Amino acid sequence: MSLYNILNVAASGMSAQTVRLNTTASNIANVDSVASSVDKTYRARQPVFAVQNKPLDDSGFTYSLDGDSGEQGNGVNVLGIVESNAPLQKRYQPDHPAADKEGYVSYPNVNIVEEMANMMSASRSFETNVEVANTAKQMLQRILTLGQ
Repeated sequence: MSLYNILNVAASGMSAQTVRLNTTASNIANVDSVASSVDKTYRARQPVFAVQNKPLDDSGFTYSLDGDSGEQGNGVNVLGIVESNAPLQKRYQPDHPAADKEGYVSYPNVNIVEEMANMMSASRSFETNVEVANTAKQMLQRILTLGQ
């Protein structure tokens, strides 16, 4: 893998972690939102990632990092964002305008502790990808100075 490929991998990782941070921010922002019906109540969202795979040579053969005949990761793709199937939180608030016939209000299925952990993990992953890109850049700069 060349240093230029390393920069592409780090850039795709930063892009993926940006999507993850934005999704987490959306979940946190909607933690106390309510809707007039259960179907319209906000549900926690999570991004789905997949490995970018590209052939490393003209034959189309890909080399594997773990010894299997298969694919080497060349970055991260965001396949999409999925909604959680976890049950909504029901709170008994009969005076609330969005309460159902039994007096329960449906709140989003967002777990604030999980979201904070996701935010910290995504932030650290982003920082790690920045460090990888900076290290690759420094190595490229040193390569250019070898001929002097």
